[in-house]
Amino acid sequence: MAILWPTERIVVTGGAGFLGSFVIEELRRRGAREIFVPRSKDYDLVDMAAVRALYRDTQPTLVLHLAARVGGIGANRDNPGKFFYDNLMMGVQLIEVGRQVGLKKLVALGTICAYPKFCPVPFKEEDLWNGYPEETNAPYGLAKKMLLVQSQAYRQQYGFDSVVLFPVNLYGPRDNFDLHSSHVIPALVRKCVEARERGEKTIVVWGDGSASREFLHARDAAEGIVAAAERYDKSEPVNLGAGFEIRIRDLVPMVARACRFEGEIVWDTSKPNGQPRRMLDTSRALREFGWKARIGFEEGLKETVEWFEKNRGNIK
Repeated sequence: MAILWPTERIVVTGGAGFLGSFVIEELRRRGAREIFVPRSKDYDLVDMAAVRALYRDTQPTLVLHLAARVGGIGANRDNPGKFFYDNLMMGVQLIEVGRQVGLKKLVALGTICAYPKFCPVPFKEEDLWNGYPEETNAPYGLAKKMLLVQSQAYRQQYGFDSVVLFPVNLYGPRDNFDLHSSHVIPALVRKCVEARERGEKTIVVWGDGSASREFLHARDAAEGIVAAAERYDKSEPVNLGAGFEIRIRDLVPMVARACRFEGEIVWDTSKPNGQPRRMLDTSRALREFGWKARIGFEEGLKETVEWFEKNRGNIK
């Protein structure tokens, strides 16, 4: 069934978050009028009764499931059980109740953490099952990967239209800059800016810098999610990435320069690196629904640093 933005009733879980804010902007840009953002205090999506109430109260035609319990390496290591259970239950129940009530379409976000630890680079969607994820991310990654299994099973048995997308690490303005739970770019931006302001001569960075990552601006990711909702009607997984790979040892000096921090970088090699390499093959997204990333990394990094410095007073 065709998605007609002005007439759809859209639920965006996680819509009050970092990525969600960009998704809502993109939906409005395309003419969407009825967008409902459930808050966790009103609808705890881990609880089946709350999921049923959400569907009953909002009567959606389209659900974009962005909500996740997630963090960086430290948070993943400290909360493996909670991250597994909460992410699994949120997604499984949203899909199941969506099927029961005749939802037109559901788009769920997976994670790059679902890929095998030693995956050939660039990661292709068909490699998702060729090994176990990196250990610190595995409970979160596997919980999200179960949504792909469910999506494919429900399309096969019930004809339920659901899509699961697998984005790389996101970054951009409005990100989570909490040092314990944030991902690498916002954590580095905060460390560098605060060290510069305090006149410190060094910053300490986890690992040895050998790992590589790929970073996708949240505005690009939002465009990909909405494009998939509009034009992709299969349950095969689709990667969302920027198509480049950068070593952490090269990333850190780049962030330091953007933050005008001129001190020394100290590598704490007693801390984990995470997955050794990350870079996605994004050709399926371009082929299936005409999407590719547009924002250059240096441009996006500059925008992120400027946003953080401007909004420091509102960040915990």
